[in-house]
Amino acid sequence: MVPSMVPRLRPVPLVPLVLLGAALCAAQPRGRILGGREAESHARPYMASVQVDGKHVCGGFLVSERWVLSAAHCLEDVAGGKVRVLLGAHSLSQPEPSKRWYDVQRAVPHPDSRRDTIEHDLLLLQLSEDAELGPAVQPLRWQREDRDVAAGTFCDVAGWGVVSHTGRRPDRLQHLVLPVLDRATCNLRTYHDGTITERMMCAESNRRDSCKGDSGGPLVCGGVAEAVVTSGSRVCGNRKKPGIYTRVASYAAWIDGVLAGGAAA
Repeated sequence: MVPSMVPRLRPVPLVPLVLLGAALCAAQPRGRILGGREAESHARPYMASVQVDGKHVCGGFLVSERWVLSAAHCLEDVAGGKVRVLLGAHSLSQPEPSKRWYDVQRAVPHPDSRRDTIEHDLLLLQLSEDAELGPAVQPLRWQREDRDVAAGTFCDVAGWGVVSHTGRRPDRLQHLVLPVLDRATCNLRTYHDGTITERMMCAESNRRDSCKGDSGGPLVCGGVAEAVVTSGSRVCGNRKKPGIYTRVASYAAWIDGVLAGGAAA
């Protein structure tokens, strides 16, 4: 064939890595902080790792010397497992002077929580003894005023959830700052289609997100825990499926009742 007859090959367009990452994200199970970074060591002394048989399953946070608040769905499938809480940790595996394990004396899920819904997704864990408080172990103040956080407010979420599409879990605490998304937008048909109640709130999730591995951890706005990461099933990091959080202020009576020794709903 003469040179002028050789067909010209068109260059193959490169697939943007962003699109590839999005495709991988959509194919992966829930359960990771995406787009976050390692937290400053022990800068969140309220953080708890809720573990079953020595394996991290959920986050949580200290609300008093004897109680940790987490998500009800975290212990749905752990019948017979040994539940313990790790406080004072930055690394889950490395020795740290502040780290200490606590047995769970009592697990109290919200009485209206159910396996088939994300509503009322709260769990209180009573430690077998008072936590040893110090610079790396402190309760977190939680919101009691039942009002919505303004859209656009930046809030912090942290956890030891999966951080890669291959399922790799971090050894050190990760965190992420996310803007609050107003409930009306979150309830649009193309988002969560009316499922977000007044007892929930949303945060944006455009490739930066929290999910099941971080469930039970606090959404902290202005130094106060406003909500708890839910365990609901959804695609992580998808802009059209914002992160869902259970607002603690709307459950203040129940939390106070359990902490006081009662179980008032």
